[in-house]
Amino acid sequence: MKRIFSLLAALSLTACTTQSDSETTTLSKPNILSRSEWNAHPPNSPMKKHTARFITIHHTATLQKPAVTLGEKLRNLQTFSQNAGTLAGGKSKPPWPDVPYHFYIDCNGDIGEGRDLAFAGDTNTEYDPTGHLLVTLEGNFEVEQPTEAQMKSTRKLVAWLAKRYKIPAAKIASHKDYARTACPGKNLYNRLDEIRDHIH
Repeated sequence: MKRIFSLLAALSLTACTTQSDSETTTLSKPNILSRSEWNAHPPNSPMKKHTARFITIHHTATLQKPAVTLGEKLRNLQTFSQNAGTLAGGKSKPPWPDVPYHFYIDCNGDIGEGRDLAFAGDTNTEYDPTGHLLVTLEGNFEVEQPTEAQMKSTRKLVAWLAKRYKIPAAKIASHKDYARTACPGKNLYNRLDEIRDHIH
């Protein structure tokens, strides 16, 4: 009888350990291509310090390019960001110190490190991104669908950030929730609850 109880206890402990390991995996830091790995330039002007209180989802509003490496995409984004330019709608953009987002998730599900999390991002819309951790997904989700690899990486990244910075699901939203914009596109906006549901 003692042997049976010992076996049952062992099985129970194994089941709990498996569940705990699964939860830890879900909330562990995902693989992220660092700034040094994609050969980022340093910021070219001062940035505003902030404390993370929100997580805000964006899209790049450009079509997905699965054949281009994540490093090349980030280098191109940084070049665009650090120079004056014109946006797709014809609106002019001033030079920004660095890439405007804190994380970039490409269509293959690969995650890249953007702006230092200690500093507020940039936007060409009317909301103040201070306090917002900005996560952008590659694609124009008015006309494209986010890939399942992107969604999986987004859920994992956002769950990790939410745990690290104690950000509740209620403070995870999208660019269009704060500004007059279509960003992050209807096909991603309609899936935000999938991202919030992974916050523990």
